[in-house]
Amino acid sequence: MTTTASRPAETLVRTPKVAARDVPPDAFIDPETGGPSSVARTLALPEGVQPYTYRWHVIIAIALIHLAAIPAFFPQFFSWTGVALIPIGVYFFGCLGINLCYHRLLTHRGFVVPKWIEHGFAMLALCNLQGTPASWVAAHRRHHQHADHEPDPHSPLVHFLWGHILWLFVSNPHVDTKEGIEKYCVDLMRDPVYKSMENNRAWLLLYPLSALIIMAAGFGLGYWMTGTTAGAWQLSLSWLFWGVLLRTVVVWHITWSVNSITHMFGYRNYETGEDSRNNWLVALLSGGEGWHNNHHADQRSAAHGHKWWEIDPTYLTILFLRKTGIARDLVQPRSWGQRKV
Repeated sequence: MTTTASRPAETLVRTPKVAARDVPPDAFIDPETGGPSSVARTLALPEGVQPYTYRWHVIIAIALIHLAAIPAFFPQFFSWTGVALIPIGVYFFGCLGINLCYHRLLTHRGFVVPKWIEHGFAMLALCNLQGTPASWVAAHRRHHQHADHEPDPHSPLVHFLWGHILWLFVSNPHVDTKEGIEKYCVDLMRDPVYKSMENNRAWLLLYPLSALIIMAAGFGLGYWMTGTTAGAWQLSLSWLFWGVLLRTVVVWHITWSVNSITHMFGYRNYETGEDSRNNWLVALLSGGEGWHNNHHADQRSAAHGHKWWEIDPTYLTILFLRKTGIARDLVQPRSWGQRKV
């Protein structure tokens, strides 16, 4: 890894805020203050991705899902219940699956739940087609290890589209290989459920299965409402395009926006040695993941909103799970004065 001393001269942009916690040891140092600094710079592509090895299965899948979601906007497939499935799906599949499970539970171990519930949340996450738990966690842990430095797999400081989506299109040996995953996910590989997902692709069946379940529910409701097979099929297809395909696209771009937008636009509560930002729009859409500077300052914390007005629906869900006796050992921000509750 390139050290600070060997890097070319870069423009340092000072953002005097609260002192950072968990600042990486190779953080950029502002020569005027002697402290870590937010750094405005352009990065080279991550090490190991050139020459490109294209992940055609990912490129084709992302393209096909985007194209398949277009009929949601055709009048014959519109329904208000279909529209309602977008926020419902974003919460259940995105907030519970990606935010709560993949990110705060599996990646950072910010709280604990029984294994069968953890696996259930992981099943919801798999319905977003964002990869296996271990592959997702490996990429995110490497991101935190090298945030906005050259080895970061998806820093938008390469360029915005790289951080948002293009990094998915090429193979990165540090996170897309068995060796890379095992390096960053020793804990997950001890779990036979997660380990089995790396050895076969049966988990991919969860996505079409979830689509069939949603379509069947739409068909039943449509028949009950209209009394006709045509009405039943109309609602069933509406739920497919809105509640499955378009919802998948929406969750994708919300997740990717945390990688891209919140490392370029927003405000900072903490100096963290990289360019993480708090972005209220991304936080609103993502269920609290957009308070990204807070998260980089205290990575294990289950709460990403550190100020009273930084609303964090994912953390509120975790608090509900604790209230019901499901979640325990919540790691809270150090600035709140206690670590586990």
